[in-house]
Amino acid sequence: MADSKSIRDEDLSEAELRRVAESMYSDDEFPSPTPLWYRVIMFTLMILGVLWIVTFYITQSTLPVAAAGNWNIGIGVGLIMVGLMMTTRWR
Repeated sequence: MADSKSIRDEDLSEAELRRVAESMYSDDEFPSPTPLWYRVIMFTLMILGVLWIVTFYITQSTLPVAAAGNWNIGIGVGLIMVGLMMTTRWR
């Protein structure tokens, strides 16, 4: 009889441990302090900067802004840097 009681106690403690473990991995209790819009803008700026530079090189300086000339590289790097600076506030 004592063996069956200890087995039930072990089962209960294992069930409790599983519940605690599942709650630790749940994001419902602790939502990210960084809003979704912030993360979207951050990644969009970095990707847009890379695409700006790639477009400049692929089109041989005619796009995205032909009048800017080689400053297009600076614009692309600037976009990437703004996105990277935003990562310092990401939690």
